[in-house]
Amino acid sequence: MAPYDAIHHLVGLQAQTPQTWYLTLWSRLADFAPESVGTLLLDRQVVRLPLMRSTIHLVTDDDALMLRPFAQPSIDRSLRGTFGRQLVGIDLAELGVAARDLLDGTPRTPSELTRVLAARWPDPDALTLSNAVRAVVPLVQVPPRGVWRRSGAVRLAPLDAWLGRPLPDAVDAGAVVLRYLAAFGPASVMDVQAWSGVTQLRSAMEALRPQLLAFRDESGRELFDLPAAPRPDPATPAPVRFLADFDNLLLGHADRSRFIGASEREALTYRQEGPIPGTLLVDGFAAGAWHVQRDGSSATLVIRLVRPLSGEDEAALREEANAMLRFSQPAAASLSVELRLLAA
Repeated sequence: MAPYDAIHHLVGLQAQTPQTWYLTLWSRLADFAPESVGTLLLDRQVVRLPLMRSTIHLVTDDDALMLRPFAQPSIDRSLRGTFGRQLVGIDLAELGVAARDLLDGTPRTPSELTRVLAARWPDPDALTLSNAVRAVVPLVQVPPRGVWRRSGAVRLAPLDAWLGRPLPDAVDAGAVVLRYLAAFGPASVMDVQAWSGVTQLRSAMEALRPQLLAFRDESGRELFDLPAAPRPDPATPAPVRFLADFDNLLLGHADRSRFIGASEREALTYRQEGPIPGTLLVDGFAAGAWHVQRDGSSATLVIRLVRPLSGEDEAALREEANAMLRFSQPAAASLSVELRLLAA
């Protein structure tokens, strides 16, 4: 599958960070060339902007126009919940118009935007103003930020101006639910709502019921799926996979017991400062966490296992680990893998 098609199939990638989400595609695609996605960003065929749960996603151009109106209620709710008090008395529509005027033909950094807007709205702090603007105006983070192995400050442009196409006034929630199920099914109504941040989707799911298959999981929850979707036998082996810090799998369901048990969740709960570690899957289930330590020109992949592995699984883990290191640390002169077993 080509990267553009994979991004479309997954209904976008969780992409808060400028670079770590490249591993999300590498872990899923054969012969993945990250430079090709950088080209898609530069050619405006994919974009990064706040969408589901008001978090940054990488999506195709068409999906950006569809998903932003769909996700808008979640984005509005997040803004009110976090900054509502600071925004009392501010006309958000007026703020949006002023921000668009400032961005007319010129991408700007958040600080450049808020510095000008603060002259007109002096009471909210810069963080509040910046988040209000990103909520009321669909803003993409323009390249080179996000391009493979390139850097740059966050610079923002309105989505419709960047793509040269208007956003629709409304979106059929059912169409988005079908796209979600194609990527994440079988899934419950709560799963769809957890992934999207959009509530009250049961009616949309019920309207689709004639088109779907329904199941019950081990707890009796009703799950839905597309009739032609793949549903492998439970005994089908799943290869070792390294998931990025915000991989879609980690945030795609309300019920995460399908890939992580209670004891593993407790052991792998992130409690330290610094970059969020990635998750390691062995046979489809969380078996540990990982991070890369750099020391000069050397890179070490540190893997913390929640349980001992069989010899066969450890061999597969080391093979995938070395491949992942070669992909993610191309400039390192020395690569190594270190396995640690978490204390019981």
